[in-house]
Amino acid sequence: MPIGRLEADLAAHADWSVDPRKRWITVARRTSAGWALAAPRLVGDVSTLLARLIEEASGGAVALGADLPIGLPRAYAATRTEADFPAFLRGVHLMPDFFSVCIGLDDIRVERPFYPARGIAGMTRLSHALALGLVDATGLSRACDRATAERPAGAPLFWTLGANQSGKAAIAAWQGLILPALMGSVTLRLWPFEGAYRSLLAPGSIALAETYPAEALRHLGIRLRGSKRRYADRCATAAALVTAMEQQAAIPDDAMHRAVRDGFGSDAAGEDRFDSVLGVLCVLNVLAGNRPDSAPDDPWIRRWEGWVLGQTAMPRDR
Repeated sequence: MPIGRLEADLAAHADWSVDPRKRWITVARRTSAGWALAAPRLVGDVSTLLARLIEEASGGAVALGADLPIGLPRAYAATRTEADFPAFLRGVHLMPDFFSVCIGLDDIRVERPFYPARGIAGMTRLSHALALGLVDATGLSRACDRATAERPAGAPLFWTLGANQSGKAAIAAWQGLILPALMGSVTLRLWPFEGAYRSLLAPGSIALAETYPAEALRHLGIRLRGSKRRYADRCATAAALVTAMEQQAAIPDDAMHRAVRDGFGSDAAGEDRFDSVLGVLCVLNVLAGNRPDSAPDDPWIRRWEGWVLGQTAMPRDR
């Protein structure tokens, strides 16, 4: 992989959801004084997002983070013959039912792993794993999904029900955002499968990395007392967020100033706008060299599972 410019002209982070009303992106544009940080905005048309970001960067390099799974669990990947996760995605059209969420356990197979479409009797992660031919429920999780000494576990990739799930967001993003780019519409480089994050930056292209807001909080030294879903708790982080922006030389515009003071709004999308800002500050922190831009030296992680940008803590059950 050729080394890029090692510098981004635009940094952005998208907080992803299957619901377009809860997909928000925050953008920072490089200036001579640092980064100009705009208030969160809706992602809008997913099919044009990457092209719009490159245009906004005036054809320069874009560093993009997204709060969604990018990779496959190693226990599942061990059943595949492709070289790595990007190769798997490029060939996923050969499995026409791959993105169809299973209704019952009898529907589950390697070529159709997402489950369940709705709550039914016998619906457990163990039964899901066994139906996929895995030894136990831990096989559904990637290394970066597992609990560390610093944070609780995230949701396994293929699970699609409840508040603590990421499967539907993965389906929406892989189908609508990543796959079209990999098939040639935009130059998209996936971290960590194609190299260290900063090495993927080059004019006219986008380096995409997975992020996790719970990790970003710790990387930025922000302590959230309570829950990001509560308006008052988000408001209480205003001073810490302003400090984090100053540390990244990110200068907020007036709309961003107001959003921070107002806890990003009291509506249901407030937490999504909050996460999109945490994410872009996480990306800037890595670009500045304050957190590592590479994944652990594990071939399964670097070829198949992926990793969370800036994360250093390893799973407790490694």
